[in-house]
Amino acid sequence: MKKQQGFTLIELMIVVAIIGILAAVALPAYQDYTARAQAAEAPSLAAAAKTAIVEYWNSEGNYPTSGGSPLDSDSLDATGEYSSLDVASGTGVITVTFNNTGVSKELQGKTITYTPVPPTANNASFSWTCAGTTLQKHMPKGCTTGGDDS
Repeated sequence: MKKQQGFTLIELMIVVAIIGILAAVALPAYQDYTARAQAAEAPSLAAAAKTAIVEYWNSEGNYPTSGGSPLDSDSLDATGEYSSLDVASGTGVITVTFNNTGVSKELQGKTITYTPVPPTANNASFSWTCAGTTLQKHMPKGCTTGGDDS
């Protein structure tokens, strides 16, 4: 009586095919996860600038300008690992622009813009609108996009 040892070629080919199928499914999901993680840098970069702009508005009644006092709009600009933040002089508009290298292809060169909405007679609180040019799935919650949703 002969004992069977090892696996047959067909069994090994089936295992390799299953691993290939799993990898084909996992890779796009991982790339999407990576892009979302990189896009999450935008709201955290903007948070400090938003607070400073609201405080400036509350004390001065307008937005910081370049070379202005007590706060300069240029001093609010920041750079992160995947993006950079720019505060427009005199308008308080915050634009986060993703780098052209070192980030997901879906984010390269895309922007997320936070526009201040000062208090009015009907709305007593300061708020922000958010829009961007990247895919909606990469935008922070509550933001709209100019890109397609695919």
